[in-house]
Order: sequence, then structure tokens, then C-alpha cells
Amino acid sequence: MPKDIPAYILSIIIFTASILLGLLVDRFLIVKWMQRARHKKRPIMRIISESLSGILTIVFGLGGLYIALDYLPIRHALLDKLDKALIILIILSFTIIVARAVVGSIEIHGRRKKMPALTLFTNLTRIVVYIIGFLIILQSLGVSITPLLTALGVGGLAVALALQDTLSNLFSGIFIIGTRLIEPDDYIRLSTGVEGFVKDINWRNTIIRTMANNENIIPNSELAKSILTNYSRPVKEMSLIVPVSVSYDSDLSKVEKVVLEVAGEVRTELDGVVKEFEPIMRYASFGDSGININVILRIREFQLQYPIQHELIKRIHRRFKEEKIEIPFPMRTVIMRKQSENEKTDV
Repeated sequence: MPKDIPAYILSIIIFTASILLGLLVDRFLIVKWMQRARHKKRPIMRIISESLSGILTIVFGLGGLYIALDYLPIRHALLDKLDKALIILIILSFTIIVARAVVGSIEIHGRRKKMPALTLFTNLTRIVVYIIGFLIILQSLGVSITPLLTALGVGGLAVALALQDTLSNLFSGIFIIGTRLIEPDDYIRLSTGVEGFVKDINWRNTIIRTMANNENIIPNSELAKSILTNYSRPVKEMSLIVPVSVSYDSDLSKVEKVVLEVAGEVRTELDGVVKEFEPIMRYASFGDSGININVILRIREFQLQYPIQHELIKRIHRRFKEEKIEIPFPMRTVIMRKQSENEKTDV
């Protein structure tokens, strides 16, 4: 028994030292790398540091334990099983590191290229990397993966038939992201009447946040088939058209001057109005009660139209009162002709 003590002590020392080394590297080197990457905006350093953060201690510990087992007086059969278990854990750890690195690269590249929501791509990437890691583990255990791949192919066909709706949503989501029809923060309106800001596109649904701060969950396949208007494309700037009506007795030249003055004030004083765009006023049509006008401004984003339109209508109404310009009530003139005696018929 005394002869065995040095071996156990050496094994404990190796295992403890490997964990401490992993902690030192993780707490000091990796944290320092992360801070330096954020400060100097180096994406590669950031990807490496975030991939290794937290898991490096486990990798060092498993490596130390693998070395320490050689110094323990364990039977060969048990030692072989422990070695295989450690190899599996080490491969799994490196699989997690690779998955983090690849997903981090996709996210940074996506933000740089202003790609749409990356939830779908990142989840698919993780699944592929973990599947590859699982196959490597099986190969390291001496399990032939060829029959497994064949079985997966046959089983995949059966699963595809059973999950047609799910796969339809998945590929529709890939199509939507790949073609960049919509992106996060875009304001869209569907032919079904649903409208709001695109919050996320995942493997099954697209999440749309309404102006009332509610969420509409729409299957990707339905979104791909729907006719939609994207108010954020090709640019977020858009025209705001505010209809106004004046009496037939109004001086149209004076009306035009007053409306343009008010629109000019709104353009100058309100945030969200495009300052470079000169307001336009156009007489649109002869209405039932008066002459219809369209006042046109240019605004920076879709959601800004409501406060700007609110303020424009208030100011036009106040100026019309000051200038004695009448805003007509809806009315219609009906002429009743008296029926002559000759047109009367006996009942």
C-alpha cells in the first residue's frame, strides 16, 4: 500500500495542476483577450476568446486526467474504458468550441453584411457541427458510421414525408433570409392585413411586432406565399400624404399659400421630417362637399408618420380658422322634382 501512495499523489498533482492551469488561462489570458478584442474591434480575437471562455478549464482538466490515469494502478480493461470515456468528453468539448467559433463567425459576418435575423442559420450550424462531432465520437469508439449514414438516409426520407409542414417552413425561412426580402426592424404589411416590425425569423416562424407592442407569429411558408409591402425598402424614407378639404368658395391661391407655409413650419420644427424635401400641395379632386387637397411631406421612418400627421392637421386647422378658410362638413344637395299631374298613375 505505501508503494501505491506516490502514484496516487502524482496523479492528483497532475490533475489539480491541469485544472489550475486551465483556470489561470481562462481567467487571465482569455478575459484579457476579450477586453482587447472589444477595445481594438478585432473580430477574430473576439471569436477565439468567446469560444474558449468557460470551457478551457474543462479541456485542461480532462487532458490532465487522461495523463494522470497512466500513473494509477488500474487494471488494463478498466483503464481502457476510462480512456475512451475521456476521449469522448474531450471530443465533445472541442465540438462545443468549434460550434461556438463557427456560429460567432456567422453572426459577425451577418452583422457586417447587414443580413437578416441569423437565428435560423446559427441553429442549423450548431446542429451540423454537433452531428459531425457525434460521428467522430462513434468513429473513435470503433463504430462503423457507414450503416448509420445509410439508415439515416432512409429514415430521413420517412421523416421528410411525415414533417412536410415543418420542412416547408424551414426551407421557406431559408429562402426568405437568403433572398433578403425582409430584415429585422423592417416594417411590413401582409395582404392578410397583419403589419408591424420584423423581430426575428427562426426555423419555423417569423415574429412580427405590431405598433401596439404585440407579437404576431406567422409560419414561414405562409409569409413566403403572401403578398407583402415592405415600407423599409428600398429606403426607410417614405412620403406622407395628408388629405385636406376646403370649401368651394375658398380662394385656392390663398389656400395653397397657407398650406405650404404650415407644411414648411412642420418640416423645419419637427424631428423625423426630411429637411431636404420641399413640401408639396396638390389639388386632388372635386369632392361632394368641397375641393380635396393632398399635402405631401417626406419622413424618415414609417412609424413617424403618426405624430407628424397629428401635428400637421392641428396646425392646418388652426391656420384655417385664423385665415377664415372653411373646412366643409360632408353634405350633398338633393333636388326633389314635383311630379306633374300627367305623370301620376292610378293605383
